[in-house]
Amino acid sequence: MARRTRKAGSVARFGPRYGVRIRRRMQEIEEGLKHRSDCPRCAAIAVRRSSTGVWACRRCGYVFAGGAYRPIVTTSFKRKVDETVEEPKAKAEAP
Repeated sequence: MARRTRKAGSVARFGPRYGVRIRRRMQEIEEGLKHRSDCPRCAAIAVRRSSTGVWACRRCGYVFAGGAYRPIVTTSFKRKVDETVEEPKAKAEAP
């Protein structure tokens, strides 16, 4: 008999519970946590997560802050700050 469905990796432990979208997100997060990444200092593929937002290279010992689930966050949003700040107008002195 042919196989009808296939359970997806580490999230197969949830079975049919919690919905497809949430299980896919969990799978993406867990895959990002488990695989090793490039070190920004020595370029070795040896960076692993120490704790939430803390990443460490096992080769050179470099410890740095990153995202909770990925060492380098690419979806960060930077706001443009207006460098020209309007100064309040000085009150006209009454003669």
